[in-house]
Amino acid sequence: MRYNIQRTTPLEQVVKVAAVSSTKQKVQIAPDLTIGAGEPVVLMAGPCSVESYEQTRAVAAAMAAHGLRVLRGGAFKPRTSPFSFQGLGLEGLRILRAVADEFGMFVVTEALGVEHVEAVAEYADIIQIGSRNMQHYPLLWAVGETDKPVLLKRGFMSTVKEWLLAAEHIARRGNRRIILCERGIRTFENATRNTLDTNAIALAKQESPWPVIGDPSHATGRADLVIPAARAIIAAGADGLLVEVHPQPSAALSDPEQQLPISQLPALVRQARLIAEAMGRGLV
Repeated sequence: MRYNIQRTTPLEQVVKVAAVSSTKQKVQIAPDLTIGAGEPVVLMAGPCSVESYEQTRAVAAAMAAHGLRVLRGGAFKPRTSPFSFQGLGLEGLRILRAVADEFGMFVVTEALGVEHVEAVAEYADIIQIGSRNMQHYPLLWAVGETDKPVLLKRGFMSTVKEWLLAAEHIARRGNRRIILCERGIRTFENATRNTLDTNAIALAKQESPWPVIGDPSHATGRADLVIPAARAIIAAGADGLLVEVHPQPSAALSDPEQQLPISQLPALVRQARLIAEAMGRGLV
């Protein structure tokens, strides 16, 4: 890809992203599961943090009942406070893999550092790079040298240009199986955890070759806003959703305010499918 920079004022630049080829990339997770290029919207769901086998399995069982295929969950957790739950690490990866295999699912989970890439690549089907690590270049280079799909979250204070250039760091190491994820940005508004930038979804879809998904859980920080935000994400043209779901959010060890209870998963699936079908796509 080439980035053509046009100066509009002395204080800002507008980036026009033009792909070398107009062909949109799609990321194949399995022979029967593809993200992007007009394929059905992929709903990835699971707990914020893997806390136990029982907790993770409960969510996966509910997902399987709705035909969902991609299980998310944090094994390594980059928490703002060092006193907060930091995840189960390798044991969390093992739980994710065991549960996913039981239900015929695929795993997406975060590699927090270069030292985690090998283990995450062994247990996961998609390697996530979190918002805080979007510009951790050695980590981008490391996942760029794997053959695993990479889900790259936008930094919570990053421009679209910076986000797309971070993806290029991965691609230039040989891995073009990239999925972009808009997860909300920090603005002056404090009624929600972040501000969902649907403009960025539409722009990234239009001016980059990568599939784009949205994370309504982090974008809002409020479980009661997750479903409305998910509808907006799909309507903006996103190829998928990344949603936090927990059997008992009030007892969650991380981000209890933004995790949907399992009881609301049917409503999420139903409404997301309606919007996806209105956009001429299905939902898986």
